[in-house]
Amino acid sequence: MVEIRWHGRGGQGVWTASNLLAMAALREGKYVQSFPTFGPERMGAPIMAFTRISDEPIEVHCEIYNPDVVVLLDPTLLGPSIVKGLKEGGYVILNYTGDVEKLVKSLGIEKSKYKIYIAPATEIAIKILGRAITNTAMLGALIKATNIVKLESVFEAVKERFPGPIAEKNIEVIKLTYEQTRGV
Repeated sequence: MVEIRWHGRGGQGVWTASNLLAMAALREGKYVQSFPTFGPERMGAPIMAFTRISDEPIEVHCEIYNPDVVVLLDPTLLGPSIVKGLKEGGYVILNYTGDVEKLVKSLGIEKSKYKIYIAPATEIAIKILGRAITNTAMLGALIKATNIVKLESVFEAVKERFPGPIAEKNIEVIKLTYEQTRGV
């Protein structure tokens, strides 16, 4: 089972990204869970979402405390709490374009113990969508880093979730972010 914890702010599509990933995995015959955690937060408040993907039925039903993968949609949330509980050797996938050493220091981790990937998700989302909604961009980054599902499965999930032109723009965002995501 692979457990993914998503971090972002209300209104950025954190849970939508988690759902799209789950829909893509379901298309590939996997067992999935996708759920958010938030209370009476307002737009812009920090939130998390969780995705579990497995070849076997999933019998655990709680938040993910020790994820295999952490995905950060909003770089203003950058800090040690983002990687709390991340398994050693796990993936840290970030919407980030700054200095890598500064990034690692702000996370408070040893670079050699994790697989760190960065993507210019905000720039890409603004360029293509005209808004800083980075959920589908970071989905592209996640797939590039982990290959957890096939890109084609993600594209199909996006087409199922969004109407025509919106789906096409989001697929363009995913493709471009996939291409520009890099390990550090």
